[in-house]
Amino acid sequence: MPSVRQIRTLAVGVLIGVVFILFYTSRLGSDDAHRNKLDFWDRTVEGLDKNQQALPYNGAKDKDGDGNIDADDELLAKQMGDRLKAAEEQAKEAANKKAPRPDSPSKVVGQGNSAAHQGDADAGKPSPAAAEPVSDDPAAVQRRAVEAELNGILKRSPVIIFSKSYCPFSKRAKTLLLEKYNILPAPFVVELDEHEMGKSLQAYLGEKTDRTTVPNILVNGVSIGGSDDIAELDAASKLVAKIVDLGAGRVTMRARPKTA
Repeated sequence: MPSVRQIRTLAVGVLIGVVFILFYTSRLGSDDAHRNKLDFWDRTVEGLDKNQQALPYNGAKDKDGDGNIDADDELLAKQMGDRLKAAEEQAKEAANKKAPRPDSPSKVVGQGNSAAHQGDADAGKPSPAAAEPVSDDPAAVQRRAVEAELNGILKRSPVIIFSKSYCPFSKRAKTLLLEKYNILPAPFVVELDEHEMGKSLQAYLGEKTDRTTVPNILVNGVSIGGSDDIAELDAASKLVAKIVDLGAGRVTMRARPKTA
């Protein structure tokens, strides 16, 4: 029969073995639980990454404030874009309506008027849409030919001198503008008595400028009168300022040096 001491030693050994077995099995269970938690976390993160990659960024934002981007947000974004586009189109249309359009060179203004008053002179004229249809009447055809010829002349220079080669008043005006002053671009001289449409041009100018005689000096399509008118302006030291002002930055004019 074992002694008490042997029994005690055996009991202590058994107790230590039981404690060790319990500790080891609990450690294994803890590691498995921890590993399972890590696996669950990794799978969750991986799933979120895949969802983000499957839905490419298209600039959408949470428009309705519900915390996520859904069909409602896309609808609101589209409606906002449509409204912005419509507002932009309306702004463009308004700007186009207000934008000034250049006048045709044939719109010659009355004598002494500046280019700034062309709008007043044209205010009573019908719009192009309301203009009469093109006519084959000989008089209408002739008028269109005169207008086309005048358009071509007005493009030759900002300063046009309508003259007649034998007229002393025309000679006086040409001497003043061509010899006393250096005007750039140089004035273009039209001798109406030598031009094939001279009479028609003179009549048309009389209708547009209220001046039926020569010389008739035009600056940017605006008549400043004849030889007496420009001589009077020159005597008052106003001729240069008048022509340069009507030239609207296109004309320079200086007195030529006096020769000995």
